[in-house]
Amino acid sequence: MQDFMSSPAFPALRMRRLRRDDFTRRLVREHALGVDDLIYPVFILDGEKRRESVASMPGVERLSLDLLLPVAEDCVKLGIPVMALFPVIAPERKTADGREAANPDGLVPRVVQALKREFPGLGVLTDVALDPYTSHGQDGLLDDSGYILNDPTVEVLVRQALVQAGAGVDIVAPSDMMDGRIGAIRDKLEAAGHVHTRIMAYSAKYASAFYGPFRDAVGSARNLGKSDKKVYQMDPGNSDEALREVQLDIAEGADMVMVKPGMPYLDIVRRVKDAFRMPTFVYQVSGEYAMLKAAAQNGWLDAETVMMESLLGFKRAGADGILTYFARDAARLLRAG
Repeated sequence: MQDFMSSPAFPALRMRRLRRDDFTRRLVREHALGVDDLIYPVFILDGEKRRESVASMPGVERLSLDLLLPVAEDCVKLGIPVMALFPVIAPERKTADGREAANPDGLVPRVVQALKREFPGLGVLTDVALDPYTSHGQDGLLDDSGYILNDPTVEVLVRQALVQAGAGVDIVAPSDMMDGRIGAIRDKLEAAGHVHTRIMAYSAKYASAFYGPFRDAVGSARNLGKSDKKVYQMDPGNSDEALREVQLDIAEGADMVMVKPGMPYLDIVRRVKDAFRMPTFVYQVSGEYAMLKAAAQNGWLDAETVMMESLLGFKRAGADGILTYFARDAARLLRAG
């Protein structure tokens, strides 16, 4: 680390010189946010002409494919590199084993195919997890006591990832936090010839209270009930463990790694980037989005300013990219200069 004690003292050094005017501040700025840093998460529904607002996420909607296509076109026009898909599965298709997740004719494969056909240059990312598909709302299969089984769950996740890759998705993003799933998915993708399918591993996903609005959006909150996910998602008090998780996922074949949630875990983002120098992503999750939107709607915060400041904070912490529901709004501001 630089020895600041050897720097000139005041008045030879006046730190405010470099803050005097706009051009100087821009000239010496250490970090900048760009449209290329953004991934836009969307919630998708079966059917046609279906648009449902998410009450706990102002401005966010669940959309059927026909209404999603104009959103995808907007992302392309704005220069947003990637759209991330999260399905809202009809209750009658949810089962204890989540088998709909591996249905090649299911909602996600059909949407992926349509997006890649209409907008081949738009990157598409899909969630690899069972919670939208299970009748109990957990990310895995349960034993008789209700404990989430690791290895049988990984087998289903592998099938889910293969179906998504077969539909033409660019990036599969396992978010389940089962042990060994990155290696198992990578091996099967290679064996099936999907050598270009990238894996963005949710490597450090914490058992956070900030996921509540997301669970409302995908319809898993009611299924989950009063249960939690602490037996597979990480303890919020741990940081060294995050590095072990990331190291394992890299060794198993992850191309990119992610920290989730974002703002309460900026220290983890910084440690991961410093330790591994891997493409590192962060998810500004639903609860983070909801609290900023709610405060802005109440006039307590300036909406655009806090949005951009929060996103820049992720870049400063070391993130190479950000999954955020603000992506389109932020992209418009960035393009406007």
